[in-house]
Amino acid sequence: MRRDPVLQGEGVPRGDGAPVLLIPGFLAGDPSLRTMALWLRRIGYKPCRARMRFNVDCTTRAIDRLEEELIELVAEHGRPALIVGQSRGGCMARLLAVRRPDLVHGIVTLGSPLNDQFAVHPLVRLHVTLVGLLGTVGVPGLFNYGCGYGDCCVQTREHAVAPFPAGVGFVSVYSRNDGIVDWRSCLDPAAKHAEVSASHIGMSVHGGTYREVAKALRSFRRAARTRRPAARAA
Repeated sequence: MRRDPVLQGEGVPRGDGAPVLLIPGFLAGDPSLRTMALWLRRIGYKPCRARMRFNVDCTTRAIDRLEEELIELVAEHGRPALIVGQSRGGCMARLLAVRRPDLVHGIVTLGSPLNDQFAVHPLVRLHVTLVGLLGTVGVPGLFNYGCGYGDCCVQTREHAVAPFPAGVGFVSVYSRNDGIVDWRSCLDPAAKHAEVSASHIGMSVHGGTYREVAKALRSFRRAARTRRPAARAA
């Protein structure tokens, strides 16, 4: 990646100062997307952290908090935000777009099991089980088994399978060499699909990924510009 000119912003479309919320994957935190954040700033975007040390909290609690982050971003910048989410973070990005399409221009998911969140390596499923067990016995800040079956997360589970909102951009980046997530689970029917050759964890520091992210973000901005005149005419 350090030898790839894309890291310096070469050969990719420039941003226009739009805010980009970055959501890390399961068991990861904001530092896992630091290289991407620096790159986004370099090419003209305003990267924003999800304020996560480890992405292991109850999905509903996390989405509630991320929605507040989005509200602040939109108020500060005067326009909807863009979201890039890796793995579980991409699934959360989709949930945010379904819940608040008014706050989101478009999302890019990186190696996210959108169609089946359990279509992952057995070792990862073991980690999910262990975190859920600890959360169920009362360790704070962790999801628990009630998140998958309890009344507290009914709406979140409904949003996870709800139709993706029209007018919000959606690109799913996947790799057949992922090694963690079954790449077929990344092929959400509502998304445009972009294939790269990267490992699951390495996807966030991969030149091909950066090129696809830059193209996706530009397409979202272009689509937003074409929608605005039509909305005023109506």
